[in-house]
Amino acid sequence: QVQLVESGGGSVQAGGSLRLSCAASGYTYSSLCMGWFRQAPGKEREGVASINTGGGSTRYADSVRGRFTISQDNSKNTVYLQMNGLKPEDTAMYYCAAVQRSWWVSVCPLQTGGYNHWGQGTQVTVSS
Repeated sequence: QVQLVESGGGSVQAGGSLRLSCAASGYTYSSLCMGWFRQAPGKEREGVASINTGGGSTRYADSVRGRFTISQDNSKNTVYLQMNGLKPEDTAMYYCAAVQRSWWVSVCPLQTGGYNHWGQGTQVTVSS
């Protein structure tokens, strides 16, 4: 069972930056796909970015590419989401997710159905 603990949310003005952290435990860290998702009120949860914790391959949603960066610190079993150039439409609850990665997977998915472990979420609010 993978446990995920997120931190780093908060309130920021448009154009500002935040960094989210997600610490994983309970499984072999390098064997995971990990992703960041977000859900705004009244909207479906959507994938933001994913990372292959073994090979480091990343994937981004079009809406955040060039502004957000997903990275990891293998020594800390932690994945980060650096968010720059934040916009009011980035306001949402952000969730970290993980799934045991099949050996043939190189780039991890951004679909919510592809993950079976979820963190509790951290709120990000961007004001204009």
